[in-house]
Amino acid sequence: MLPLLLVSMDVSVLYFAIPAIGADLHPTGTQQLWVFDVYGFVLAGLLMTMGSLGDRIGRRRLLLLGAAAFGGASLAAAYANSAETLIAARAVLGLGGATLMPSTMALVREMFRDAGERARAIGIWSGVMTGGIALGSVLSGLLVEHFWWGSVFLVNLPVMVLLLVLAPVLLPESRSPRKERFDLLSVPLSMAAVLPLVYGLKEIPSEGFHPLYVLSLAVGVIFAVLFVRRQRTATAPLVSPVLFRGRGFGPAVVLNLVASFAMMGSALFTTQYLQSVLGKSAIEAALWALLPSVLIGVAAPAATALVQRGVSRAGVVAAGFVVAAGGYGLLALAGTHSLWTVLAGAGVLASGIVTVMSQLTDLALASAPVERAGSASSLMETGQEFGGALGMAVLGSIGTAVYRHRMPAGAPAAARETLGGALAAAGRLPGRAGAEVVAAARDAFTAGMHAAALAAVVLLVAAAVYAVRKTGLRPGPARGASNHPPAAGPDTAETAPSGR
Repeated sequence: MLPLLLVSMDVSVLYFAIPAIGADLHPTGTQQLWVFDVYGFVLAGLLMTMGSLGDRIGRRRLLLLGAAAFGGASLAAAYANSAETLIAARAVLGLGGATLMPSTMALVREMFRDAGERARAIGIWSGVMTGGIALGSVLSGLLVEHFWWGSVFLVNLPVMVLLLVLAPVLLPESRSPRKERFDLLSVPLSMAAVLPLVYGLKEIPSEGFHPLYVLSLAVGVIFAVLFVRRQRTATAPLVSPVLFRGRGFGPAVVLNLVASFAMMGSALFTTQYLQSVLGKSAIEAALWALLPSVLIGVAAPAATALVQRGVSRAGVVAAGFVVAAGGYGLLALAGTHSLWTVLAGAGVLASGIVTVMSQLTDLALASAPVERAGSASSLMETGQEFGGALGMAVLGSIGTAVYRHRMPAGAPAAARETLGGALAAAGRLPGRAGAEVVAAARDAFTAGMHAAALAAVVLLVAAAVYAVRKTGLRPGPARGASNHPPAAGPDTAETAPSGR
């Protein structure tokens, strides 16, 4: 859990540090964007590569290499004396994160051969990952308030040192017993597919359908087709088609993407609502946003307990999607002064999504051959990256379209584009005129949130129906889900134990 917590926290740890970084390093606007985004881009682009590499060289070895890289990059980022150095350090952090995430999940698959124990472990895994993102922004605000901006990176070092000391003693080594060569051509193909797609999907919500972003999506789709074709024809593919022969693996990947779509799409609205509609400071908004995460700690263990008591996994997943849809329904009822309604909606939504993700992750790992656990986990996590970016793009575009339609034609041009632009423009207007622009912008933003929430409700209800109808989610034998190591064969093989 140690590396997982830090990797998830680093997604949001710069939220409050950026103003101090700007004052100290004086980055350009483009450099500031890269300071934010390069971590996620490198992480998403290398997940499949690192998952496959871990299967070949050993998951514990890859975990330790990633921890060393993550710790070294954290130290370099903390004492960076230029924007270029900080961007480079953040890129190495993304590389380290790409090794850590699939390694942790693959090791969970190896260590917990009993299906019930594995399900409980994955429930904790899912809660830690989701909670880390919420914790990162709060920790960032507290550290920057009392120390300098580099402290948000130094907090990683003690944890990584602890991991490097304890992992060789406590974690077993595991790897595929097959001596497969590493398909080097698949690495650039995977990055050329993932990076343009994630880049285009992340930029569209704020910048609109600019030709550059549409071209980026088109390039990503072309390389994705080439990547899939390579995996189907290569003798030792990066992502083996064998994974999709496992019962339920394909549906788990698809539904996990939908769950990430819903989670990240809601965050786009709730964070802006707390700060720009209710007028909370950044640190106040982050602290309020911690309240919904309380439900996360209960949801996954409760879902696991239901499945272990005989409730259909398909039914639990479908119920999770319905609960998440109910959370979006609460967001659709919020007004411009509805703090508790929005917090309740976010909490209900998060608990439903964590329920879904914990069950789908367990299903995917149980369906995959043990020797391909790293590839399976990396594919699930890459799907999450895509789902999150797609959620922000689609729901953000719906919210923006409604916002622009609802804003008065006489409002300043900047105010008609975004809520942030409206607040900035209102500050330059005299008294009542500025207050009218702010009120109109907050009403328009809330209306956009309502429209996006209703669209998400439709998607989540459809996902619930799909979960119930898909046979791969129903009880039945799953590849590698037994209490004993699977027998060696064409698609399954015992992992090579060492260092236990």
